[in-house]
Amino acid sequence: MIKKRKTSRYTEVYALGQHICMSAHKARRVIDQIRGRSYEETLMILELMPYRACYAILKLVYSAAANANHNKGFNETSLIISKAEVNEGMTVKKLKPRARGRSYPIKRSTCHITIVLKDISLDEELEIAKTKIYNLDLRNS
Repeated sequence: MIKKRKTSRYTEVYALGQHICMSAHKARRVIDQIRGRSYEETLMILELMPYRACYAILKLVYSAAANANHNKGFNETSLIISKAEVNEGMTVKKLKPRARGRSYPIKRSTCHITIVLKDISLDEELEIAKTKIYNLDLRNS
């Protein structure tokens, strides 16, 4: 299940994937490679990595970019992954039947993945506007 979380900053867009059936350790191995990279570079990296976690993370990155494009009108070429985190979800416990009427427990771990995309073109415009206002204040005082 993929959810979108609202944020107070208007340059960031969230995508949240919950109850993904893999361990958090294996998902972190992939997330650590894409944190801080651009959107296009992330897509290339995820398509070439041989891990099973890449598919779920690729879907989340696509979803976050679609949220950015549709909800806020951001351009996909100016997006970077500002924050990416993996948290442990609940553990699904099952019983596997064995010989002579016994059963062994099986624990399926899940994880929650959060991807935050940030539009760097808007940050540059904000910095320029702040410096202009700061310079005007210095001139007036």
